[in-house]
Amino acid sequence: MQHPRQFVGIVLAAAATATIFINALFLQHGPHPAPIFATRPPVGATVHPQSAAAVQSRMRLVGDIQRALAHKGFYDGAVDGIWGAETDAAVRDFALAAGLKIASQASADLLRAISASSVRAAAKPLAHNDPIARLLAPSTQVLAIQRALSDFGYGQIKPTGVYGADTRAAIKKFERDRNLPVTGQISEPLVRALAAMTGRPLE
Repeated sequence: MQHPRQFVGIVLAAAATATIFINALFLQHGPHPAPIFATRPPVGATVHPQSAAAVQSRMRLVGDIQRALAHKGFYDGAVDGIWGAETDAAVRDFALAAGLKIASQASADLLRAISASSVRAAAKPLAHNDPIARLLAPSTQVLAIQRALSDFGYGQIKPTGVYGADTRAAIKKFERDRNLPVTGQISEPLVRALAAMTGRPLE
Protein backbone atom coordinates (compact mmCIF):
# COMPACT_ATOMS: atom_id res chain seq x y z
CA MET A 1 0.00 0.00 0.00
CA GLN A 2 3.01 2.30 0.08
CA HIS A 3 2.87 2.55 -3.72
CA PRO A 4 -0.88 2.68 -4.62
CA ARG A 5 -0.33 3.80 -8.23
CA GLN A 6 1.96 0.90 -8.99
CA PHE A 7 -0.45 -1.47 -7.29
CA VAL A 8 -3.41 -0.21 -9.35
CA GLY A 9 -1.36 -0.50 -12.52
CA ILE A 10 -0.43 -4.10 -11.71
CA VAL A 11 -4.08 -4.97 -11.03
CA LEU A 12 -5.23 -3.39 -14.31
CA ALA A 13 -2.48 -5.16 -16.27
CA ALA A 14 -3.42 -8.50 -14.70
CA ALA A 15 -7.12 -7.91 -15.50
CA ALA A 16 -6.31 -7.01 -19.12
CA THR A 17 -4.13 -10.10 -19.49
CA ALA A 18 -6.86 -12.32 -18.05
CA THR A 19 -9.45 -10.75 -20.39
CA ILE A 20 -7.23 -11.41 -23.42
CA PHE A 21 -6.75 -15.06 -22.46
CA ILE A 22 -10.49 -15.56 -21.79
CA ASN A 23 -11.34 -13.94 -25.13
CA ALA A 24 -8.82 -16.05 -27.02
CA LEU A 25 -9.88 -19.32 -25.39
CA PHE A 26 -13.66 -18.96 -25.05
CA LEU A 27 -15.09 -15.95 -26.89
CA GLN A 28 -13.55 -16.33 -30.35
CA HIS A 29 -16.16 -17.67 -32.82
CA GLY A 30 -14.16 -16.87 -35.92
CA PRO A 31 -10.62 -16.35 -37.14
CA HIS A 32 -8.29 -13.76 -35.65
CA PRO A 33 -8.42 -10.87 -35.16
CA ALA A 34 -11.76 -10.66 -33.42
CA PRO A 35 -13.08 -8.05 -31.00
CA ILE A 36 -12.68 -8.67 -27.30
CA PHE A 37 -16.40 -8.28 -26.77
CA ALA A 38 -19.24 -9.03 -29.19
CA THR A 39 -20.48 -5.91 -30.93
CA ARG A 40 -23.88 -5.01 -32.30
CA PRO A 41 -24.57 -3.08 -35.49
CA PRO A 42 -25.27 0.62 -34.89
CA VAL A 43 -28.85 1.66 -34.30
CA GLY A 44 -30.66 2.25 -37.57
CA ALA A 45 -28.25 0.15 -39.61
CA THR A 46 -29.86 -2.59 -41.65
CA VAL A 47 -28.18 -5.78 -42.71
CA HIS A 48 -29.69 -7.66 -45.63
CA PRO A 49 -27.72 -10.83 -46.29
CA GLN A 50 -28.99 -12.10 -49.63
CA SER A 51 -28.25 -15.76 -49.65
CA ALA A 52 -28.28 -17.97 -52.71
CA ALA A 53 -31.46 -19.60 -51.40
CA ALA A 54 -33.21 -16.23 -51.24
CA VAL A 55 -32.19 -15.41 -54.81
CA GLN A 56 -33.40 -18.78 -56.06
CA SER A 57 -36.68 -18.38 -54.18
CA ARG A 58 -37.30 -14.98 -55.80
CA MET A 59 -36.44 -16.32 -59.25
CA ARG A 60 -38.90 -19.19 -58.76
CA LEU A 61 -41.59 -16.70 -57.72
CA VAL A 62 -40.93 -14.44 -60.73
CA GLY A 63 -40.95 -17.51 -63.01
CA ASP A 64 -44.33 -18.58 -61.61
CA ILE A 65 -45.68 -15.06 -62.19
CA GLN A 66 -44.38 -15.10 -65.77
CA ARG A 67 -46.04 -18.48 -66.40
CA ALA A 68 -49.34 -17.25 -64.93
CA LEU A 69 -49.22 -14.11 -67.08
CA ALA A 70 -48.38 -16.18 -70.16
CA HIS A 71 -51.34 -18.47 -69.43
CA LYS A 72 -53.60 -15.39 -69.39
CA GLY A 73 -52.06 -14.08 -72.61
CA PHE A 74 -50.31 -11.04 -71.13
CA TYR A 75 -46.73 -12.30 -71.41
CA ASP A 76 -44.95 -13.93 -74.32
CA GLY A 77 -41.33 -13.62 -73.20
CA ALA A 78 -38.96 -16.16 -71.73
CA VAL A 79 -39.84 -17.71 -68.38
CA ASP A 80 -36.42 -16.98 -66.91
CA GLY A 81 -37.27 -15.76 -63.41
CA ILE A 82 -35.84 -12.30 -64.16
CA TRP A 83 -38.05 -9.27 -63.54
CA GLY A 84 -37.38 -7.09 -66.56
CA ALA A 85 -39.24 -4.49 -68.59
CA GLU A 86 -41.36 -7.08 -70.41
CA THR A 87 -42.51 -8.72 -67.17
CA ASP A 88 -43.20 -5.33 -65.62
CA ALA A 89 -45.26 -4.28 -68.65
CA ALA A 90 -47.23 -7.55 -68.55
CA VAL A 91 -48.09 -7.05 -64.87
CA ARG A 92 -49.26 -3.50 -65.53
CA ASP A 93 -51.35 -4.63 -68.50
CA PHE A 94 -52.95 -7.34 -66.38
CA ALA A 95 -53.73 -4.90 -63.56
CA LEU A 96 -55.28 -2.46 -66.04
CA ALA A 97 -57.39 -5.15 -67.70
CA ALA A 98 -58.51 -6.61 -64.37
CA GLY A 99 -59.20 -3.21 -62.81
CA LEU A 100 -56.91 -3.93 -59.89
CA LYS A 101 -54.46 -1.71 -58.04
CA ILE A 102 -51.45 -3.98 -57.68
CA ALA A 103 -47.89 -3.01 -56.90
CA SER A 104 -45.69 -3.86 -59.87
CA GLN A 105 -43.31 -6.09 -57.96
CA ALA A 106 -42.92 -9.80 -57.37
CA SER A 107 -45.00 -11.10 -54.48
CA ALA A 108 -47.11 -14.09 -53.55
CA ASP A 109 -50.19 -11.82 -53.49
CA LEU A 110 -49.57 -10.82 -57.11
CA LEU A 111 -49.26 -14.47 -58.16
CA ARG A 112 -52.52 -15.35 -56.38
CA ALA A 113 -54.32 -12.40 -58.00
CA ILE A 114 -53.20 -13.42 -61.49
CA SER A 115 -54.06 -17.09 -60.96
CA ALA A 116 -57.49 -16.33 -59.50
CA SER A 117 -58.48 -13.79 -62.16
CA SER A 118 -60.60 -14.78 -65.14
CA VAL A 119 -59.33 -11.85 -67.22
CA ARG A 120 -57.46 -12.71 -70.38
CA ALA A 121 -55.52 -10.49 -72.76
CA ALA A 122 -57.10 -9.49 -76.05
CA ALA A 123 -55.74 -11.35 -79.04
CA LYS A 124 -53.02 -9.48 -80.92
CA PRO A 125 -53.50 -9.02 -84.67
CA LEU A 126 -50.99 -10.74 -86.92
CA ALA A 127 -48.59 -8.58 -88.88
CA HIS A 128 -48.44 -11.02 -91.85
CA ASN A 129 -44.81 -10.09 -92.53
CA ASP A 130 -45.86 -6.51 -93.33
CA PRO A 131 -42.85 -4.22 -92.66
CA ILE A 132 -45.12 -1.19 -92.16
CA ALA A 133 -47.23 -3.12 -89.67
CA ARG A 134 -44.12 -4.23 -87.81
CA LEU A 135 -42.91 -0.63 -87.70
CA LEU A 136 -46.21 0.59 -86.27
CA ALA A 137 -46.66 -2.35 -83.92
CA PRO A 138 -46.40 -1.62 -80.19
CA SER A 139 -42.87 -1.87 -78.82
CA THR A 140 -42.07 -3.18 -75.35
CA GLN A 141 -39.25 -0.68 -74.97
CA VAL A 142 -41.42 2.26 -76.06
CA LEU A 143 -44.11 1.07 -73.65
CA ALA A 144 -41.62 0.95 -70.76
CA ILE A 145 -40.28 4.42 -71.65
CA GLN A 146 -43.80 5.86 -71.81
CA ARG A 147 -44.67 4.43 -68.41
CA ALA A 148 -41.44 5.67 -66.84
CA LEU A 149 -41.96 9.18 -68.22
CA SER A 150 -45.57 9.21 -67.07
CA ASP A 151 -44.70 7.88 -63.60
CA PHE A 152 -42.21 10.72 -63.06
CA GLY A 153 -44.49 13.50 -64.25
CA TYR A 154 -43.32 14.06 -67.83
CA GLY A 155 -46.77 14.35 -69.33
CA GLN A 156 -50.05 12.47 -69.40
CA ILE A 157 -48.85 9.80 -71.78
CA LYS A 158 -51.13 6.92 -72.67
CA PRO A 159 -48.90 3.80 -72.61
CA THR A 160 -49.58 2.34 -76.03
CA GLY A 161 -46.10 1.17 -77.00
CA VAL A 162 -46.30 3.32 -80.14
CA TYR A 163 -43.99 6.32 -80.49
CA GLY A 164 -45.99 9.50 -81.12
CA ALA A 165 -46.08 13.25 -80.63
CA ASP A 166 -46.88 13.08 -76.90
CA THR A 167 -43.99 10.69 -76.33
CA ARG A 168 -41.65 12.95 -78.32
CA ALA A 169 -42.66 15.99 -76.25
CA ALA A 170 -42.16 14.10 -72.97
CA ILE A 171 -38.74 12.88 -74.09
CA LYS A 172 -37.68 16.45 -74.96
CA LYS A 173 -38.76 17.69 -71.54
CA PHE A 174 -36.87 14.87 -69.84
CA GLU A 175 -33.76 15.54 -71.94
CA ARG A 176 -33.81 19.23 -71.01
CA ASP A 177 -34.15 18.43 -67.31
CA ARG A 178 -31.25 15.95 -67.50
CA ASN A 179 -28.99 18.18 -69.64
CA LEU A 180 -29.08 15.68 -72.50
CA PRO A 181 -29.07 16.65 -76.19
CA VAL A 182 -32.70 17.59 -76.91
CA THR A 183 -33.77 15.34 -79.78
CA GLY A 184 -37.11 13.90 -78.74
CA GLN A 185 -35.91 10.54 -80.01
CA ILE A 186 -35.35 7.24 -78.21
CA SER A 187 -31.60 6.95 -77.76
CA GLU A 188 -29.14 5.00 -75.64
CA PRO A 189 -28.44 8.00 -73.30
CA LEU A 190 -32.19 8.41 -72.79
CA VAL A 191 -32.69 4.71 -72.01
CA ARG A 192 -29.73 4.68 -69.60
CA ALA A 193 -30.95 7.80 -67.78
CA LEU A 194 -34.50 6.48 -67.45
CA ALA A 195 -33.28 3.06 -66.28
CA ALA A 196 -31.11 4.73 -63.63
CA MET A 197 -34.05 6.84 -62.46
CA THR A 198 -36.55 3.98 -62.30
CA GLY A 199 -34.12 1.35 -61.04
CA ARG A 200 -35.22 -1.22 -63.61
CA PRO A 201 -34.13 -2.08 -67.14
CA LEU A 202 -36.10 -0.64 -70.06
CA GLU A 203 -34.87 -3.07 -72.70
